[in-house]
Amino acid sequence: MARSVGVSRERVVVVAAALADEHGLEALTLAQVAARLGVKLPSLYNHVDGLPGLRRELALLGGRELAERLRDVAVGKAGDEAVVAIADAYRAFVLAHPGRYGATVRAPAAGDAELEEVARAIVKTVVAVLAPYGLAGDEATHAVRGLRSLVHGFATLEQAGGFGLALDKDASFGRLLRAYLEGLRAGAAGRESE
Repeated sequence: MARSVGVSRERVVVVAAALADEHGLEALTLAQVAARLGVKLPSLYNHVDGLPGLRRELALLGGRELAERLRDVAVGKAGDEAVVAIADAYRAFVLAHPGRYGATVRAPAAGDAELEEVARAIVKTVVAVLAPYGLAGDEATHAVRGLRSLVHGFATLEQAGGFGLALDKDASFGRLLRAYLEGLRAGAAGRESE
């Protein structure tokens, strides 16, 4: 096996992310990463704390990338337009990077400040986008969870080949988003009339 020069934690994580996106997060092994890098398996332990440590690094990478995309597409938009933009960006990220996205799904372990900060960045963007609907506190949390569930469910089914009918998936996703938005607007109208 030819020895690879310049192996670093960042390179290990980038290669692992590509493998996870190609073959699935659950199929990812350190042996695959070592082979792709052209190094012996034990040398990876100089860069990551085994497979659990590598998966944590993938969660950081995927979370940071997702947070950046959501923040970028939300800029200059408000209301329905902003919600649709972040939902579309979220769905596109899941479809383009199913492995690294899969690493982001689980809530951060208590006390993992880095992962908690990444999760907060995503939630902060979504809460800001939902602010025009008059949501605060628990209501905002419910709405964030609802949007996340909507996009996650649709995109992971789509990515797994779960929609076999010859019907436009974009149209289905748009209808689902419109129903969610109608619910947000109805809730906002109800709060205003109280």
